[in-house]
Amino acid sequence: MKKNDITRRNFLKKAAAGAAAVAVAPTLLAGCAAGKKKAVRKSADGKVNMAFVGIGNRGEEDFDCFTATGLINVVALCDVDMGAPHTRKVMEACPDVPRYQDFRKMFDELQDVIEAVCIATPDFSHFAICIDAMRHGFHVYVEKPMARTFTECELLMAAEKKYGVVTQMGNQGHSEGNYYQFKAWKEAGLIKDVTSITAHMNNSRRWHGWDPHLTRYPDPQPCPETMDWDVWMMQSHERGYHPDYHCGQWRCWYELGMGALGDWGAHLLDTAHEFLELGLPYEVEPLLLKDHNPFFYPMSTTLLFRFPERNGMPAVDVTWYDGLDNIPPVPEGYGVSELDPNIPSVAGGKIQPAKLNPGKEIYMAGGLILKGGSHGSTLSLIPGPEADKWEGHLPEYPQQWSNHYENFLKAVRGEEEAHSRFSVAAPLCQVFCLGVIAQWTGHKIIFDRETGQIVNDPVANQLLWGPVPRAGWEEFYKAEI
Repeated sequence: MKKNDITRRNFLKKAAAGAAAVAVAPTLLAGCAAGKKKAVRKSADGKVNMAFVGIGNRGEEDFDCFTATGLINVVALCDVDMGAPHTRKVMEACPDVPRYQDFRKMFDELQDVIEAVCIATPDFSHFAICIDAMRHGFHVYVEKPMARTFTECELLMAAEKKYGVVTQMGNQGHSEGNYYQFKAWKEAGLIKDVTSITAHMNNSRRWHGWDPHLTRYPDPQPCPETMDWDVWMMQSHERGYHPDYHCGQWRCWYELGMGALGDWGAHLLDTAHEFLELGLPYEVEPLLLKDHNPFFYPMSTTLLFRFPERNGMPAVDVTWYDGLDNIPPVPEGYGVSELDPNIPSVAGGKIQPAKLNPGKEIYMAGGLILKGGSHGSTLSLIPGPEADKWEGHLPEYPQQWSNHYENFLKAVRGEEEAHSRFSVAAPLCQVFCLGVIAQWTGHKIIFDRETGQIVNDPVANQLLWGPVPRAGWEEFYKAEI
């Protein structure tokens, strides 16, 4: 295996090499535009026949949540590290279920059995698995962020239309209290004329300790016998195995994950993005990139996203903060930042309270300020004259609902509409993809919302596509998807 000794100059050359790939993106989108392949019900008992791709760590949690609904039959398991300690709980729960290490083989062999797929794998691998599943007519639940690059998100939206399957991205709070409350409060006029939003995630999300001044990727180490490393790499650049790429460590590297922004942005900004109709920003400016380097995400980041006026609503600035030492200011009267007890585990344990817990503040032109937490946490009013006007008659919203997993399964059965379907989730994830590009290059980017191009930085524009797929994985990016 060749060692990758990327320097800043080589990094820019590699990014620019994607130019030819970006040029064909419109052709790929056109290829997705026509035709639909409907999935058909394959179970005799009314339950959804479900396969799981990625069954350790977060995949195990998704497995538990899906099985708890009582609405599925588990028909297949897939993991590139099948038999490793973090996969054994799910394996033991399903001793008679077929097991695979390559999702492509599983999809082909169980074409007539699988109805829906849960995908809980590293960010960079979501796209190919989703595309292949939809090609087979399977409904798709994929963990957030739904894809690693802007163009991959675009292609997944197009494939959703072509194949007519039910889709859902795994930002679970988008089917809980915050979803219904935000919708009701906007419709009632409480949330009105939003001008700025602050979102923050200041807990640790870096699990390796590599020096930000490193000049190449880590040297390869022996791969575990349980693991199919070639399938793990999928379409990404070829590299030798290292434990600091695996079991969540991938999140820290630009080419493999989307950092704290991609990980938590979908839990913090999802309802504001949908119900304020934010769409895509026209500018993303990195205000702070502590220990910036070409390999992995900064230790602390502040990003400013600018969204224009739209549909009678004022322009909005969204400021993102992450990093242990990068705590944003909060308004007077903020009070205590609570932790939602339903937040899933982080690196094997519950998220720990920080100086300011994961959350957001929403500022309106009239002076009203709201604060909220992450996932399904509901909003509250920060005390002040404008808040006093709503005292005693806050708009009501539904208090009972199906959870995110039930919502997906009921959508598969035609009983509900999936809340975080790709047509909703992809533009949200594209916002984060643009933020990642600003982090990676270290430059402010100007984005043309009409053409879908970054107009002030050719290198950044090529990163909308990302690296050219590794040999043997090009088929997932071809027009016939």
